[in-house]
Amino acid sequence: MRAPIGDFTDARPAPDCLDLLTAPVAAAVRTWSGPVPADQLLYVDTDPAIADTAVFVEHHGADLLDASANCVVVAGRRGETTTLAACVVKSATRVDVNGAVRKHLGARKASFAPMDTATGETGMEYCGITPIGLPSAWPLLVDAAVLDTEWVLIGSGRRRGKLILPGKAFAQLPGAVVMDALGLAAT
Repeated sequence: MRAPIGDFTDARPAPDCLDLLTAPVAAAVRTWSGPVPADQLLYVDTDPAIADTAVFVEHHGADLLDASANCVVVAGRRGETTTLAACVVKSATRVDVNGAVRKHLGARKASFAPMDTATGETGMEYCGITPIGLPSAWPLLVDAAVLDTEWVLIGSGRRRGKLILPGKAFAQLPGAVVMDALGLAAT
């Protein structure tokens, strides 16, 4: 099947591609429930060498920049306590870590989690982290603009492959908190 966005000619329902996903992502797809059915989560095979957003968009078309999102892991600290959370914003924006994220987490300081922490705690690969299959105890902060996007391209848990799903599906993910202005204009 052809993907609803991008130039991907071989999109497949993610439940049919569980062997191509990391264990936590496959488990989340396997148990998916809610108003958006699991067969609307699509998997597209992509070259891992171009997984970074800027290179990916350059290769697959500039229109994907507005139809894609990034999921990043942040660490909020207050005293000796560190809280990990994930943030999903449109790819053309950056996460308001020191404003919206820090305030939401009640942290004194917030920053992007180190790569080893992000990959180790999620069981996903760097440049492939997705909000599908994250640890259930984590807050998942989602910019409202992501939900307003008809179809969204996001990581699949690996550098190879991407997922495409309706923007409204992000609201049904475990721990999802929809926030206005979580994504700031990129500088």
